[in-house]
Amino acid sequence: MEEITTAEIRAFLDQIQGKEITLKELRSEFNIQSGTKSFDLVRNIMFRLAEQKIIKPTGKKNGAYKVILQVKPVQIFGVQRERRPPVDLIFPKDFDTGMEMDFAEDVIVREGDLILISGLSNYGKTTLAMNFCGENIDKHPVLMGNEFVDPLGEPVPRFLNRLDSMKWVEWADENGNDKFTLLPVRDDYAEHIVKDKINIIDWINIETGEHYMIGTVMDGLKRNVGRGVVIATIQKAEGAQAGRGGQFTKDFADLELLIDKLGKSGILLTIGKVKEHNKPVMGKTYGYSIHKGVQILRFREVKRCTKCHGKGFTSQGGECSECIGGYIDA
Repeated sequence: MEEITTAEIRAFLDQIQGKEITLKELRSEFNIQSGTKSFDLVRNIMFRLAEQKIIKPTGKKNGAYKVILQVKPVQIFGVQRERRPPVDLIFPKDFDTGMEMDFAEDVIVREGDLILISGLSNYGKTTLAMNFCGENIDKHPVLMGNEFVDPLGEPVPRFLNRLDSMKWVEWADENGNDKFTLLPVRDDYAEHIVKDKINIIDWINIETGEHYMIGTVMDGLKRNVGRGVVIATIQKAEGAQAGRGGQFTKDFADLELLIDKLGKSGILLTIGKVKEHNKPVMGKTYGYSIHKGVQILRFREVKRCTKCHGKGFTSQGGECSECIGGYIDA
Protein backbone atom coordinates (compact mmCIF):
# COMPACT_ATOMS: atom_id res chain seq x y z
CA MET A 1 0.00 0.00 0.00
CA GLU A 2 1.03 3.62 -0.39
CA GLU A 3 2.65 5.38 2.53
CA ILE A 4 0.32 6.75 5.18
CA THR A 5 -0.08 10.52 5.05
CA THR A 6 -0.55 13.17 7.72
CA ALA A 7 -3.85 14.18 6.10
CA GLU A 8 -5.23 10.65 6.42
CA ILE A 9 -4.33 10.39 10.08
CA ARG A 10 -5.60 13.91 10.81
CA ALA A 11 -8.95 13.13 9.15
CA PHE A 12 -9.33 10.03 11.31
CA LEU A 13 -8.37 11.85 14.52
CA ASP A 14 -10.93 14.57 13.79
CA GLN A 15 -13.63 11.92 14.18
CA ILE A 16 -12.47 10.85 17.67
CA GLN A 17 -11.75 14.18 19.34
CA GLY A 18 -11.67 13.91 23.11
CA LYS A 19 -10.83 10.20 23.09
CA GLU A 20 -7.58 8.25 23.45
CA ILE A 21 -5.83 6.12 20.86
CA THR A 22 -2.60 4.14 20.84
CA LEU A 23 -0.08 3.72 18.05
CA LYS A 24 -1.05 0.04 17.89
CA GLU A 25 -4.73 0.90 17.43
CA LEU A 26 -3.91 3.50 14.81
CA ARG A 27 -1.82 1.06 12.80
CA SER A 28 -4.58 -1.50 13.05
CA GLU A 29 -7.14 1.06 11.84
CA PHE A 30 -5.09 1.66 8.67
CA ASN A 31 -3.96 -1.98 8.36
CA ILE A 32 -0.28 -1.03 8.59
CA GLN A 33 2.01 -4.04 8.92
CA SER A 34 5.27 -4.24 10.87
CA GLY A 35 8.34 -3.77 8.72
CA THR A 36 6.69 -1.36 6.29
CA LYS A 37 7.77 2.23 5.84
CA SER A 38 4.41 3.48 7.15
CA PHE A 39 4.91 1.55 10.41
CA ASP A 40 7.58 3.98 11.64
CA LEU A 41 6.04 6.90 9.78
CA VAL A 42 2.95 6.77 12.02
CA ARG A 43 5.08 7.59 15.08
CA ASN A 44 6.73 10.53 13.31
CA ILE A 45 3.37 11.91 12.15
CA MET A 46 1.93 11.65 15.66
CA PHE A 47 4.99 13.46 17.02
CA ARG A 48 4.39 16.36 14.62
CA LEU A 49 0.67 16.44 15.44
CA ALA A 50 1.55 16.64 19.14
CA GLU A 51 3.70 19.71 18.39
CA GLN A 52 0.68 21.24 16.63
CA LYS A 53 -1.48 20.50 19.71
CA ILE A 54 -3.76 18.18 17.78
CA ILE A 55 -2.93 15.40 20.21
CA LYS A 56 -0.98 15.01 23.43
CA PRO A 57 0.82 12.02 24.97
CA THR A 58 -1.06 10.53 27.93
CA GLY A 59 2.13 9.54 29.71
CA LYS A 60 1.14 5.88 29.59
CA LYS A 61 3.69 3.34 28.41
CA ASN A 62 1.47 1.92 25.68
CA GLY A 63 2.04 4.78 23.24
CA ALA A 64 -1.36 6.34 23.96
CA TYR A 65 -2.37 9.82 22.90
CA LYS A 66 -5.34 11.96 23.87
CA VAL A 67 -6.96 13.57 20.83
CA ILE A 68 -7.49 17.18 21.84
CA LEU A 69 -11.00 18.54 21.36
CA GLN A 70 -10.63 21.43 18.93
CA VAL A 71 -12.54 24.52 20.01
CA LYS A 72 -13.24 27.92 18.51
CA PRO A 73 -13.78 31.21 20.35
CA VAL A 74 -17.38 31.91 21.33
CA GLN A 75 -18.54 35.39 20.40
CA ILE A 76 -20.90 37.04 22.90
CA PHE A 77 -21.56 40.49 21.50
CA GLY A 78 -22.12 41.27 17.84
CA VAL A 79 -24.42 38.28 17.43
CA GLN A 80 -28.08 37.84 18.36
CA ARG A 81 -28.26 35.85 21.61
CA GLU A 82 -31.42 35.01 23.48
CA ARG A 83 -31.50 35.81 27.19
CA ARG A 84 -33.70 33.08 28.60
CA PRO A 85 -35.46 33.52 31.96
CA PRO A 86 -35.08 31.17 34.94
CA VAL A 87 -36.94 27.86 34.86
CA ASP A 88 -40.44 27.99 36.31
CA LEU A 89 -39.85 25.05 38.64
CA ILE A 90 -42.38 24.54 41.43
CA PHE A 91 -40.86 23.35 44.71
CA PRO A 92 -42.64 20.93 47.08
CA LYS A 93 -45.45 22.47 49.12
CA ASP A 94 -46.64 22.23 52.70
CA PHE A 95 -49.67 19.93 52.52
CA ASP A 96 -51.72 21.94 55.03
CA THR A 97 -51.00 25.49 53.82
CA GLY A 98 -50.41 24.82 50.13
CA MET A 99 -47.37 27.12 50.29
CA GLU A 100 -44.09 26.34 48.54
CA MET A 101 -40.99 25.78 50.63
CA ASP A 102 -39.99 29.18 52.05
CA PHE A 103 -36.70 29.46 50.18
CA ALA A 104 -38.20 28.65 46.75
CA GLU A 105 -38.64 32.31 45.80
CA ASP A 106 -35.06 33.11 46.81
CA VAL A 107 -33.21 30.51 44.70
CA ILE A 108 -32.88 30.76 40.93
CA VAL A 109 -32.98 27.61 38.80
CA ARG A 110 -31.68 27.83 35.24
CA GLU A 111 -31.90 25.54 32.24
CA GLY A 112 -29.33 22.77 32.59
CA ASP A 113 -29.16 23.02 36.39
CA LEU A 114 -28.80 20.08 38.74
CA ILE A 115 -30.61 20.04 42.08
CA LEU A 116 -28.94 17.52 44.38
CA ILE A 117 -30.76 16.08 47.39
CA SER A 118 -28.27 14.38 49.72
CA GLY A 119 -29.91 12.65 52.64
CA LEU A 120 -29.94 9.93 55.24
CA SER A 121 -31.41 6.62 54.20
CA ASN A 122 -35.15 6.48 54.85
CA TYR A 123 -35.44 10.17 55.73
CA GLY A 124 -37.55 11.58 52.95
CA LYS A 125 -35.41 11.89 49.82
CA THR A 126 -38.07 10.08 47.82
CA THR A 127 -40.77 12.27 49.38
CA LEU A 128 -39.07 15.36 47.96
CA ALA A 129 -38.49 13.66 44.59
CA MET A 130 -42.15 12.64 44.31
CA ASN A 131 -43.37 16.08 45.35
CA PHE A 132 -41.13 17.76 42.77
CA CYS A 133 -42.66 15.40 40.22
CA GLY A 134 -46.24 16.02 41.36
CA GLU A 135 -45.97 19.81 41.50
CA ASN A 136 -44.47 19.92 37.99
CA ILE A 137 -46.56 17.14 36.46
CA ASP A 138 -47.86 19.36 33.63
CA LYS A 139 -44.27 19.64 32.36
CA HIS A 140 -44.27 15.84 31.88
CA PRO A 141 -41.21 14.98 33.99
CA VAL A 142 -39.09 11.86 33.58
CA LEU A 143 -38.52 9.44 36.48
CA MET A 144 -35.77 6.85 36.81
CA GLY A 145 -33.90 5.15 39.62
CA ASN A 146 -33.87 2.50 42.33
CA GLU A 147 -36.93 3.85 44.16
CA PHE A 148 -39.18 3.72 41.09
CA VAL A 149 -38.34 0.48 39.27
CA ASP A 150 -37.10 -2.95 40.35
CA PRO A 151 -34.23 -4.91 38.73
CA LEU A 152 -36.71 -6.35 36.23
CA GLY A 153 -37.76 -2.89 35.10
CA GLU A 154 -41.18 -2.98 36.76
CA PRO A 155 -42.57 -0.21 39.02
CA VAL A 156 -41.96 -1.09 42.67
CA PRO A 157 -45.09 -1.46 44.87
CA ARG A 158 -44.03 1.38 47.17
CA PHE A 159 -43.83 3.76 44.21
CA LEU A 160 -47.36 2.83 43.11
CA ASN A 161 -48.58 3.32 46.66
CA ARG A 162 -47.05 6.81 46.76
CA LEU A 163 -48.84 7.70 43.53
CA ASP A 164 -52.14 6.58 45.06
CA SER A 165 -51.48 8.53 48.26
CA MET A 166 -50.79 11.81 46.41
CA LYS A 167 -54.46 12.30 45.58
CA TRP A 168 -53.97 16.01 44.95
CA VAL A 169 -51.99 15.23 41.77
CA GLU A 170 -53.58 14.21 38.47
CA TRP A 171 -51.01 11.71 37.29
CA ALA A 172 -52.85 10.81 34.06
CA ASP A 173 -54.39 12.90 31.28
CA GLU A 174 -58.00 12.86 30.11
CA ASN A 175 -57.28 9.73 28.03
CA GLY A 176 -55.81 7.85 30.98
CA ASN A 177 -52.22 8.14 29.76
CA ASP A 178 -49.32 8.88 32.11
CA LYS A 179 -48.40 12.57 32.38
CA PHE A 180 -44.87 11.50 33.33
CA THR A 181 -42.38 9.10 31.79
CA LEU A 182 -41.08 6.22 33.90
CA LEU A 183 -37.83 4.79 32.54
CA PRO A 184 -36.58 1.40 33.83
CA VAL A 185 -33.08 2.76 34.49
CA ARG A 186 -31.01 1.95 37.58
CA ASP A 187 -27.53 2.95 36.39
CA ASP A 188 -25.82 4.78 33.51
CA TYR A 189 -28.33 7.56 34.08
CA ALA A 190 -26.56 10.15 31.92
CA GLU A 191 -27.03 7.95 28.85
CA HIS A 192 -30.80 7.91 29.38
CA ILE A 193 -31.44 11.54 30.31
CA VAL A 194 -34.30 12.98 28.26
CA LYS A 195 -33.11 16.30 26.87
CA ASP A 196 -35.03 19.49 27.74
CA LYS A 197 -37.17 17.72 30.37
CA ILE A 198 -37.25 17.65 34.17
CA ASN A 199 -35.37 14.42 34.94
CA ILE A 200 -35.82 13.05 38.48
CA ILE A 201 -33.41 10.34 39.62
CA ASP A 202 -33.96 8.56 42.94
CA TRP A 203 -31.36 7.52 43.80
CA ILE A 204 -27.89 7.40 42.24
CA ASN A 205 -25.92 4.41 43.43
CA ILE A 206 -22.30 3.75 42.46
CA GLU A 207 -22.10 0.00 42.85
CA THR A 208 -18.30 -0.16 42.69
CA GLY A 209 -18.01 1.97 45.84
CA GLU A 210 -15.91 4.52 43.97
CA HIS A 211 -17.99 7.41 45.29
CA TYR A 212 -15.50 9.97 44.02
CA MET A 213 -16.91 9.13 40.58
CA ILE A 214 -20.14 10.96 41.48
CA GLY A 215 -18.64 14.15 40.01
CA THR A 216 -18.22 12.46 36.64
CA VAL A 217 -21.76 11.11 36.82
CA MET A 218 -23.20 14.53 37.64
CA ASP A 219 -21.19 16.18 34.86
CA GLY A 220 -22.69 13.70 32.40
CA LEU A 221 -26.22 14.45 33.61
CA LYS A 222 -25.76 18.19 33.14
CA ARG A 223 -24.20 17.78 29.69
CA ASN A 224 -27.16 15.74 28.43
CA VAL A 225 -30.16 17.54 29.94
CA GLY A 226 -30.09 20.51 27.54
CA ARG A 227 -32.68 23.10 28.57
CA GLY A 228 -34.15 20.78 31.16
CA VAL A 229 -33.35 20.30 34.85
CA VAL A 230 -31.99 17.31 36.76
CA ILE A 231 -33.22 16.55 40.29
CA ALA A 232 -31.13 13.73 41.75
CA THR A 233 -30.86 12.13 45.18
CA ILE A 234 -27.89 10.40 46.78
CA GLN A 235 -27.19 8.87 50.18
CA LYS A 236 -25.54 10.81 52.99
CA ALA A 237 -24.08 9.85 56.36
CA GLU A 238 -25.64 11.33 59.49
CA GLY A 239 -24.25 14.78 60.24
CA ALA A 240 -22.12 14.87 57.07
CA GLN A 241 -21.90 18.17 55.21
CA ALA A 242 -22.10 16.41 51.83
CA GLY A 243 -23.39 13.20 50.30
CA ARG A 244 -21.34 10.11 49.52
CA GLY A 245 -18.43 11.37 47.48
CA GLY A 246 -17.77 14.43 49.66
CA GLN A 247 -16.70 17.58 47.83
CA PHE A 248 -17.16 15.84 44.47
CA THR A 249 -20.94 15.89 45.08
CA LYS A 250 -20.89 19.67 45.38
CA ASP A 251 -18.79 20.44 42.32
CA PHE A 252 -21.59 20.10 39.76
CA ALA A 253 -24.62 20.84 41.96
CA ASP A 254 -26.36 24.16 41.33
CA LEU A 255 -28.61 23.74 44.37
CA GLU A 256 -27.79 21.31 47.17
CA LEU A 257 -30.32 20.22 49.79
CA LEU A 258 -29.00 18.23 52.75
CA ILE A 259 -31.48 16.02 54.61
CA ASP A 260 -30.95 14.95 58.24
CA LYS A 261 -33.19 13.93 61.11
CA LEU A 262 -34.63 16.49 63.50
CA GLY A 263 -35.38 15.08 66.91
CA LYS A 264 -36.99 11.63 66.96
CA SER A 265 -39.17 11.82 63.88
CA GLY A 266 -38.74 15.20 62.20
CA ILE A 267 -36.77 16.15 59.10
CA LEU A 268 -34.05 18.81 58.97
CA LEU A 269 -33.35 20.37 55.57
CA THR A 270 -30.19 22.45 55.15
CA ILE A 271 -29.37 24.46 52.04
CA GLY A 272 -25.80 23.38 51.39
CA LYS A 273 -25.05 25.22 48.15
CA VAL A 274 -26.81 27.78 45.98
CA LYS A 275 -25.24 28.87 42.72
CA GLU A 276 -27.66 31.75 42.08
CA HIS A 277 -30.09 33.46 44.42
CA ASN A 278 -32.15 36.59 45.00
CA LYS A 279 -30.95 36.84 48.58
CA PRO A 280 -28.51 34.78 50.67
CA VAL A 281 -30.03 31.47 51.77
CA MET A 282 -27.02 29.14 51.88
CA GLY A 283 -26.76 27.50 55.29
CA LYS A 284 -30.37 28.14 56.24
CA THR A 285 -32.16 25.28 57.97
CA TYR A 286 -35.79 24.16 57.85
CA GLY A 287 -37.83 21.64 59.77
CA TYR A 288 -40.86 19.60 58.78
CA SER A 289 -42.50 16.22 59.19
CA ILE A 290 -43.76 13.66 56.69
CA HIS A 291 -47.19 12.01 56.78
CA LYS A 292 -48.12 8.88 54.81
CA GLY A 293 -44.74 8.99 53.12
CA VAL A 294 -45.73 11.84 50.77
CA GLN A 295 -47.27 14.75 52.71
CA ILE A 296 -44.93 17.50 53.90
CA LEU A 297 -46.30 19.06 57.08
CA ARG A 298 -45.43 22.16 59.11
CA PHE A 299 -42.58 23.34 56.94
CA ARG A 300 -40.83 26.26 58.65
CA GLU A 301 -37.42 27.81 59.12
CA VAL A 302 -35.52 26.67 62.21
CA LYS A 303 -32.30 27.77 63.87
CA ARG A 304 -29.84 26.31 66.34
CA CYS A 305 -30.87 26.38 69.98
CA THR A 306 -28.73 28.82 71.97
CA LYS A 307 -29.25 26.96 75.23
CA CYS A 308 -27.74 23.63 74.11
CA HIS A 309 -25.79 25.08 71.14
CA GLY A 310 -27.55 22.78 68.71
CA LYS A 311 -26.64 19.57 70.51
CA GLY A 312 -30.16 18.70 71.62
CA PHE A 313 -29.12 17.75 75.15
CA THR A 314 -27.76 19.48 78.23
CA SER A 315 -24.34 19.15 79.82
CA GLN A 316 -25.94 16.76 82.32
CA GLY A 317 -26.93 14.43 79.49
CA GLY A 318 -30.66 15.07 79.46
CA GLU A 319 -32.72 16.33 76.55
CA CYS A 320 -32.80 20.10 76.13
CA SER A 321 -36.15 21.48 77.22
CA GLU A 322 -35.97 24.44 74.85
CA CYS A 323 -35.67 22.68 71.51
CA ILE A 324 -36.20 19.61 69.37
CA GLY A 325 -32.99 17.93 68.30
CA GLY A 326 -30.97 21.10 68.84
CA TYR A 327 -33.23 23.44 66.82
CA ILE A 328 -36.02 25.89 67.56
CA ASP A 329 -38.42 27.69 65.23
CA ALA A 330 -36.78 30.76 63.74
